[in-house]
Amino acid sequence: MPTIRLIPLLFLTLAACAPRPTVVVDPSAAHVGKIETVFFSTTRNLKPHGKFGDARIYDPHFGQVKVSIPPDRKPGTLEVSGRRIDPERFFTIAAETRYAGPTKFRAALATTLHRLPPAKREVVLFVHGFNVNFAEGAFRLAQLMDDFKIGGVPLYFSWSSAANVLGYEHDRDSTLFARDALEKTIFAAKASGARSIILVAHSMGAFLAMEVLRDLAIRNPALPRRMIRAVVLISPDIDVSVFKSQAWRIGKMPQPFVIFVSNKDRALQLSAFLSGERDQLGNLSNVGKVADLPVTVFNVTKFSKGADLNHFTIGNSPALISLFKGRTGLNAFIQGDRSGRTGLIPGTVLAVQRATEVLLEPLSPRAEQ
Repeated sequence: MPTIRLIPLLFLTLAACAPRPTVVVDPSAAHVGKIETVFFSTTRNLKPHGKFGDARIYDPHFGQVKVSIPPDRKPGTLEVSGRRIDPERFFTIAAETRYAGPTKFRAALATTLHRLPPAKREVVLFVHGFNVNFAEGAFRLAQLMDDFKIGGVPLYFSWSSAANVLGYEHDRDSTLFARDALEKTIFAAKASGARSIILVAHSMGAFLAMEVLRDLAIRNPALPRRMIRAVVLISPDIDVSVFKSQAWRIGKMPQPFVIFVSNKDRALQLSAFLSGERDQLGNLSNVGKVADLPVTVFNVTKFSKGADLNHFTIGNSPALISLFKGRTGLNAFIQGDRSGRTGLIPGTVLAVQRATEVLLEPLSPRAEQ
């Protein structure tokens, strides 16, 4: 891609960074919107004022935040504010608890899980992507849980992103640094009594997730499927050949294994330029490149808007959310409904060797309006 074409992309990415929320606790928010309790594990350092920074620590901090979701919010929207606290309009932290080590964390998570029926004791483990601060990732997971009506307990893994569009190399190194901590988090969730874990990873976080699955397989080939029941990669910022190398080392991959891609993902176009790579998994245009892997690729290009980065279409598109939420679509697929698992979703289904591609279509031309 010519350098001149990347200049607008850079400014577009910079524009998308404002406003940037921080963790400001407002107890009154608990009485305004719906509360989503999000457990967390993070390799971010604690700053002198007690907030999480971007420096790396080996032993993760554990805790939970109670996220207040604005009462009149529309699906696919995530309104935040950098300074102003207004829980009627913006996602807000209503409370924060930090645990003194993994033992306290496991006990608290176990208590929450055991309030659920045994069949629903599931953990949804979310790994954020490039250029994300602590609060942004927590809000995003709360939004996904609310919009898609996902059952189970949300667990947020926050690695030490610099939250800076110019911090690509820092962030890539931070994902490598965080591998052991994410693995510890998975084992802690399982030890807390989670019947199953769904691993959801976005952008550069998908690279981290794949590295940890690979590490688990090296330790014991049965571990990836034993620890993780399903994997969802959203706009994965991974070179296709690197992904295939990771997958081959993993061997028997957790199933289902879902990948969301868009050929209009401008953030991945920029990522490809910064990393010097051409083929990123998240904007895969030819499913034949992963045909030897048991993956399901959902192509959301036709839901991607021209003015957006299109780097989180599945979470930003009301039309896609309406297709996938609740007991139908992706949720049924992940929960193990193999009968007509893609039949409820409008689009073209292509089977290429072991891979399946679903070219998603809006229900109507006005679906996104």
